[in-house]
Amino acid sequence: MRIVCPHCFAVNNVPLKDSYTKANCGKCKNSLLNTHPITLTAAHFDELIVNSDIPVIVDFWAPWCGPCKMMGPTFEKVATSYPLKTVFAKVNTESEQHLGSRFGIRSIPTLIIFKGGKEVHRVSGALDERSLTNLVSQFI
Repeated sequence: MRIVCPHCFAVNNVPLKDSYTKANCGKCKNSLLNTHPITLTAAHFDELIVNSDIPVIVDFWAPWCGPCKMMGPTFEKVATSYPLKTVFAKVNTESEQHLGSRFGIRSIPTLIIFKGGKEVHRVSGALDERSLTNLVSQFI
């Protein structure tokens, strides 16, 4: 399966397994098991979405948004449970206004799940840990 490195955005081919103890990027040698959400900009957005064979969950948020701040730690915590099963990413709609308008983001936080390079699901509003985990489980 194709995995985009969260550090250098190089595309890596990784054998499909139930679990991984080690998987490093062929270009930068950093771990592909990094579960910290990736900060996305317009420069790398399409590259990540199109080249990922695993689902990509994008949190569209803003630094001034109270519900976004509330959901941020939950998003990070849930991300740790899915190494090489799904990619968690964040888009700051203040600094990446073009991406916000491109995807018709009307309220934040909004989560969009991409699979196979296409949007497959969208939900607006802050989610608790259980709701977010249930949502992710539907798409892996």
